[in-house]
Amino acid sequence: MERKFSLSEDHAPKAGLTISTRETESGSVGVTYFSLGRNTDISAERYPEDVLYLGNFGSGEFRLRNAVEEKERLRTLTAGTAMLVRKNTLCGVRTEEGFIYTEVIPGKDITMNEQVKAGEVFRLSDLLSYEKGSVVNMDVASNPNMKFVVMAFDAGTGLSEHSAPGDALIFALEGEGEIVYEGTPHSLKAGDQFRMAKGGRHSVKANGQFKMALLLTLA
Repeated sequence: MERKFSLSEDHAPKAGLTISTRETESGSVGVTYFSLGRNTDISAERYPEDVLYLGNFGSGEFRLRNAVEEKERLRTLTAGTAMLVRKNTLCGVRTEEGFIYTEVIPGKDITMNEQVKAGEVFRLSDLLSYEKGSVVNMDVASNPNMKFVVMAFDAGTGLSEHSAPGDALIFALEGEGEIVYEGTPHSLKAGDQFRMAKGGRHSVKANGQFKMALLLTLA
């Protein structure tokens, strides 16, 4: 079922707690929201597959170390940033101020766009610029199970009604836009999220310039 929501409101950090909430597990793809209260942490662990992390609110410091590294690498995620951690990398996270992030486990190794590197933080809205009168699209990460895309809509542009081949999550990054889903309009601003079911008819329109990220599950 479609729904607009705000991770910063619906999953607000709570004092002394770390909370994980499964959004969906569509086939081979798992999506989980993590909410960490101030001065909490999640112990380092390894996954046998690549993991994509998306910062949604606050700030969190990730501690990374692979089999050949003696020292930890420290990487900080904030709202609107992302990072790919390769499989079998020891990874933990801590926060001083409170932190919300999305963990995407795609089930198979991820192919990254050449503009981004594994283990490095990148700001999603900085990956592409607006083009006059156009919609710009970049595949950031993909495998046979999923695709993670960033899109930039110039003012007044949009996408005609269509349906997606899988469940989808939209993360509004910059500006404001409108999604009409199954005939019902929903306004989105930076920081909002929207969930769409497989096959749901929808269109997108930018109210001014608008950027968003799309996580599409395919298997």
